[in-house]
Amino acid sequence: MSLKNKKILIVIGGGISAYKALDLIRLLKKNNVNIKTILTKSGKEFVTPLSVTTLTKNKTFEDIFDKNSEAEIDHISLSRWADLIVVLPTTANFMTKLSIGKAEDLATTVLLASDKDILLVPAMNVRMWLHKATQNNFRILQDYGYIFIGPEKGEMACGEYGEGKMSSPRQIYSYIKDYFDKKNLVIKKKFKALVTTGPTREYLDPVRYISNESSGKQGYEVALALRKLGIETKLISGPSNLIPFKDLKIKNIVSAKEMMCEVKKSLPVDIAVCTAAVSDFKPIYKSKNKIKKTDNRMNSIKFEKNPDILEFLCKSNKDRPKIVVGFCAETEKVIQNAKVKLREKYCDLIVANNVSNKNLGFNSDFNKVSIIDQTGKVISIPKNKKSYIANKIANIILDKLLINDKSIN
Repeated sequence: MSLKNKKILIVIGGGISAYKALDLIRLLKKNNVNIKTILTKSGKEFVTPLSVTTLTKNKTFEDIFDKNSEAEIDHISLSRWADLIVVLPTTANFMTKLSIGKAEDLATTVLLASDKDILLVPAMNVRMWLHKATQNNFRILQDYGYIFIGPEKGEMACGEYGEGKMSSPRQIYSYIKDYFDKKNLVIKKKFKALVTTGPTREYLDPVRYISNESSGKQGYEVALALRKLGIETKLISGPSNLIPFKDLKIKNIVSAKEMMCEVKKSLPVDIAVCTAAVSDFKPIYKSKNKIKKTDNRMNSIKFEKNPDILEFLCKSNKDRPKIVVGFCAETEKVIQNAKVKLREKYCDLIVANNVSNKNLGFNSDFNKVSIIDQTGKVISIPKNKKSYIANKIANIILDKLLINDKSIN
């Protein structure tokens, strides 16, 4: 069983839907899940510590200053103990606390100290859910990496109808099961990925070069997102100001030729994501000394094409990755040009973005992209932080990889 011996921490929030936490606990216990719980002060208004403890067979944690157990530093030990944390119901007030990083009780302190995936299960009145403040918090928490289950559309306890109804315990259970199925498969398969990012530089002389505005942020975030999914990931980066992440392998290069060499060294891999803005051309000759303004060579610099890394990966007969993803930075006819590139390069997926907008794409923390597959299907991701977009891209890649891997086997 995929859930056998998994450890899940459930935070029970304040709301009429809190009683559904007991049904979820029953479902998980039937599947041999080890459960610990934190019952918030508001949650105690709807369910009792005794009912929770009876079902989990474990102590119900309530107070951050519990003299009987705080010697273990509960807010740290609980967050490290769990394989996954689930918060239900997640109220509008609780979302606000998390969005500003508040740590005022055991529940919020554990979540702030956690290094595990956290599932939030919203439940509130439809008007509360649709309020601009709640929607803003929703976007902020997604960017922080919180995973949302629901809310659903339906009739609420207050008698109104709309979006805000908490997902059912069976829906939550199904999501948790799929989450661990995917995790277990990734671990079993030991998938590997390479990601290229940043610009390349093609030098005319020791001080002048041809390059572009790429910061490398999007590729960096994609690499982190793949690594978070359990995929062994190597990032090949052109010149950038990115701060290395300790669990991510990074190889720094300068030119397109160096990037191509490093890509070849990194094969075979299961996934290749080419986010790098590689210079299409390079000077045929590089001067050993700085070219003077009076030098006539500046008027007749000749160029040649750089190696096409994306095309090499897509058309490689020997070590072609199972999934190759290209990026297409355009200033006009974005989708049309991306589809042409997808077809000509033989990519599995292409990610298109418009770089004519200075507030998106190059040198920005934000992006807006469209992901296109070989059937022509387009998945549009509206403007958001590059980290959020990277998580979306990484999950789409993994889902496609698992489908392909299943068909191969």
